[in-house]
Amino acid sequence: MSRHIKGLSRSQATLFPEVLDDFISEENPVRVIDVFVDGLDLEHLGFKSVKPKNTGRPGYHPATLLKIYIYGYLNRIQSSRCLERETQRNVELMWLTERLSPDFKTIADFRKDNRCGIKNTCKTFVQMCHKLNMFSEATVAIDGSKFRASNNKDNNYTPSKVKFQIARVEKNINRYFQQLEHSDSQEDSSNDIANIEAKLDLLKQHLVELKDMEFAVNSHPDKQISTVDPDCRLMKTQGMTRAVCYNIQSAVDTKHHLIVAHEVTNKNDVGQLCNMTKQTIEALGSNVTTILADKGYYSRQDIKNTQDLGVTTLVPKVDTSGAKKKGIINKSLFKYNQDKDVYICPADNEIQYRYSTVEAGLDMKIYFNYKACKNCTIRQQCTRAKKDPRRIRRWVHEVEMEKMEALLKATPDAMLQRKQTVEHPFGTIKLWAGASHLLTRGLKNVSTELNLHVLAYNLKRMLSILGAEKLMQELMVA
Repeated sequence: MSRHIKGLSRSQATLFPEVLDDFISEENPVRVIDVFVDGLDLEHLGFKSVKPKNTGRPGYHPATLLKIYIYGYLNRIQSSRCLERETQRNVELMWLTERLSPDFKTIADFRKDNRCGIKNTCKTFVQMCHKLNMFSEATVAIDGSKFRASNNKDNNYTPSKVKFQIARVEKNINRYFQQLEHSDSQEDSSNDIANIEAKLDLLKQHLVELKDMEFAVNSHPDKQISTVDPDCRLMKTQGMTRAVCYNIQSAVDTKHHLIVAHEVTNKNDVGQLCNMTKQTIEALGSNVTTILADKGYYSRQDIKNTQDLGVTTLVPKVDTSGAKKKGIINKSLFKYNQDKDVYICPADNEIQYRYSTVEAGLDMKIYFNYKACKNCTIRQQCTRAKKDPRRIRRWVHEVEMEKMEALLKATPDAMLQRKQTVEHPFGTIKLWAGASHLLTRGLKNVSTELNLHVLAYNLKRMLSILGAEKLMQELMVA
């Protein structure tokens, strides 16, 4: 006789309990979703159709569809068709929706038509976490990550790519012309001639299309065009690898790894620091004390604007000097004397301030010393100019950058803390999203999709921190 646990016969009649609530445990996350959504003022948040019309066929309440989406993104189900199937077979969703099963078009349209409401819901949950004292004296790490867009790399065009394809098509056209001339000299080659002419017509048509694309790409401000999702861009991901992506910016608190603020962009990290800091301060107020970012954000003016917001900013400096490539002494070996406002060169000569200028929108002070540089014993190692001296440029606010560098050296674990903080949410969300990362197209739709991802991520973090029962109690009070 088998000692294994045996199941019931499939032909045996089973009387399911009439109360669906019996299937859902008291600590099931769907109860948290239900409490959270029911406590929202959906009309105030910007959701449509909260107040139904008096005529026509009744529609689904936005709360029902929002619950479906939060559950889906919390459980790695983002597709509207998959969500439709889950509402018909998933007991948790049956309980959450009270056995309603909207079709996939209704589910998809809700996400598309309620961008503002979904965005405000994500912000509202962060505000609730703030009320629960999750961000006391917050140190926030800012970083960007490339999420693959719904646009194949073959459908992205740059000037170099179009130029290469035009050259390849022209080469093939010339090859077929040579074959055509050879076939003309042969007897009984009418079939070959017809096939070659058909291929030539296709190639000529493709060449015209490529010429049009070349003009369009060169006229585009970003010098690239994506034909499926026009808003995404070809970006560097790892090493020399490039992919058609969106760059997702996020600000994550170092204590609980909650995403405080985020934004979908199609640009690189440079210039995003101050913008993300403003969003972080808007969410947390005066609780923000320190901002951490990697060297990809190093832009002196952007860092200065961030410091002016009243927060400590730590960003490693990037050495953009071409001294190493030129084989000359690096600028970092010239020491600045603040009392005298001079630089001390490696040969112990004073390099005095001469004049001011504006370069790339920055107010710069220029330092050089004709006499000392002319007679210097290491001149050949310092400059490649035959007559002109070595010029040192100093930004008028460089002292703030130097203070930041000194503070960064005093806290060597800051960048490790940044990495351990901000990489965790990116890895989690990408795992949930799957290999293709993004399902929707267009900057607005992708932003809505990321709002749902961030809301689900923050909800899961709070479930881990407080537990389902305590979180429900706090949400009811909030």
